[in-house]
Amino acid sequence: MAKRTTQWRPGAAVMAVLGLALTACGGAKVGDDSAAPDGGSGKCGTFNLAVNPWVGYEADAAVVGYVAEHELGCEVVEKDLKAEIGWQGFETGEVDAILENWGHDDLKKKYITEQKTAVDLGSTGNKGIIGWYIPPWIAKKYPDITDWKNLNKYASNFKTSESGGKGQLLDGDPSYQTNDEALVQNLKLDFKVVYAGSETALIQAFREAEKNKEWVIGYFYEPQWFFSEVPLVHVELPAHTKGCDAEPAKVACDYPVFDLDKIVSTRFAKSGSPAYDLVKNFTWTNDDQNTVAKYIALDKMTPEAAAKKWVTANPEKVKAWLG
Repeated sequence: MAKRTTQWRPGAAVMAVLGLALTACGGAKVGDDSAAPDGGSGKCGTFNLAVNPWVGYEADAAVVGYVAEHELGCEVVEKDLKAEIGWQGFETGEVDAILENWGHDDLKKKYITEQKTAVDLGSTGNKGIIGWYIPPWIAKKYPDITDWKNLNKYASNFKTSESGGKGQLLDGDPSYQTNDEALVQNLKLDFKVVYAGSETALIQAFREAEKNKEWVIGYFYEPQWFFSEVPLVHVELPAHTKGCDAEPAKVACDYPVFDLDKIVSTRFAKSGSPAYDLVKNFTWTNDDQNTVAKYIALDKMTPEAAAKKWVTANPEKVKAWLG
């Protein structure tokens, strides 16, 4: 029997567990809900999948989890974890795979190089871009604002009750990969970083700012389905050069383009699980991810339904993952 269990964990504490049992029999086709083949040996067992808090990652997990269940007969256990908490789970066996890692060279050094509890399985195929963005109406009315050198001229327009007399630079979840506090300080900008707390809150702030002609500047990223609804405009920071972000406290350059990659536990890599090969072979494009993320975030489909729709429409890609 294939099964998916989702565990919601703020930090490492389990708040709730939701189990959804799905019948698995032989002879299934990709995207067929009625059955799942036994994946060769038929002994996938439990597949512990970390899910970080943004909908693009949720799209990754939905599709990989769906294929693992329906094609390999795995019992998929999804665990909602902040980025570093997921890495900590490698040694204990609580986490088998992280499907979308954004850089985190510090974590790679600690868990891959030093502790040897993790293995890098290469690119997801997604290119990640982080930066500062504004609603289109601001860029259209004040075109020079897209150069960081002019931000202080407009800082007072971005003031909020939370920014202490300075302009507000809105960030997302504090666990996200960010250099923004260092950038504000080192570029001598009259701004204060304020955390919205989540991707959903960031999106809603940008959506309302465009609709109501409000002043918002904030951290955002691609791949991201929301650009198809509101085409946010990127603010150019000093160009990224190799090593310019080596010392976090001294960062004064834009973010690099991230080659998003997959990280798995060493014990999972040695387990012989067919889910390991699935993760190793898993690649798709920013457009693929954005499609599934939009199904979930905007069309309000369940992750399972969104995954099924995409998998059914892309059988050749899924076959390649299954080898």
